Amino acid sequence: MSDHGTSVLVINGPNLGRLGTREPDVYGALDAAGLAEAIRGWAEELGLTAEVRQTDDEATLVGWLHEAVDTRRDVVLNPAAFTHYSYALRDAAAQVTTAGLRLVEVHLTNPATRERFRHTSVVAGVATGTVAGFGPDSYRLALTALQGGGPHGAAAG
Repeated sequence: MSDHGTSVLVINGPNLGRLGTREPDVYGALDAAGLAEAIRGWAEELGLTAEVRQTDDEATLVGWLHEAVDTRRDVVLNPAAFTHYSYALRDAAAQVTTAGLRLVEVHLTNPATRERFRHTSVVAGVATGTVAGFGPDSYRLALTALQGGGPHGAAAG
């Protein structure tokens, strides 16, 4: 666990604020507020505290990852569309894991079963692990992994 105790920063990228209305047949009917509430509830059940944030802005995401390093907090990150091409986000995520913290990449859907352009993650190579394809439960599984105190940093893989 991070030095920040049991606090985990849960970061959601672009378009995830539109959950519930954006392609509910793909992403489900749960809206962003409902997802955040569920995440906080799962974290509490696991003895963690989750701070849930969402932005469509790449620079804000990078800043939040820097903050996680500075405050020594593990991260659950759904990079959304930035998964496939944001080297800035990838480099910020690498700072989390090389600092000895854990970063779990999450996705509601399984990108490998979707359009070809979604098959590549530039974040996966620096993440501690990835959970994808379980809908909102992807977040619960990621929190469970962090609660378990598993590998720290990218070198642990």
